[in-house]
Amino acid sequence: MTSWAQFTADAPRIGAVFTRRHAAAGNLCMLATIRSDGFPRISPMEPRIFEDQLWITGMPNTTKYFDLQRNPKLCLHTATVDTAVADGDAKLWGLARFVAYGGLHERFAAALFDEIGLDLRGQEFDMVGVEITGASAVEVRDDHLDITIWKPGQPERVVRKH
Repeated sequence: MTSWAQFTADAPRIGAVFTRRHAAAGNLCMLATIRSDGFPRISPMEPRIFEDQLWITGMPNTTKYFDLQRNPKLCLHTATVDTAVADGDAKLWGLARFVAYGGLHERFAAALFDEIGLDLRGQEFDMVGVEITGASAVEVRDDHLDITIWKPGQPERVVRKH
């Protein structure tokens, strides 16, 4: 999987917007998955960077994880609460990679407890790594909109809309 450090080195502008908006929204993002009938599903999610990887975690046997087991394509969108998008927003596209319960989960649970007091220690939960396959960010400027786009192996490019 692409490390978070590698992603932010390759896509620094998008990485900065994602990190800023993710933190400002209390780590909340919207996760888009594809339902079994082919329609999209949107679910609130609190992705975390842990051991230099982007992870989504949650209760086992939920529909969003069934979606990802069936079709690993996903999108994470930073929660936008400002209709003027003054602080920007970002989207990350990727593929889900499930990790069997084990030591990684235990380390994650211990770090989560230390960080925010949420106690998942000793509990089984799904842990899904995100292989980032593309990203974009929107930033509103005085007289225009900058849309930054990134794909692996390519530099970021900015599309300016007036």
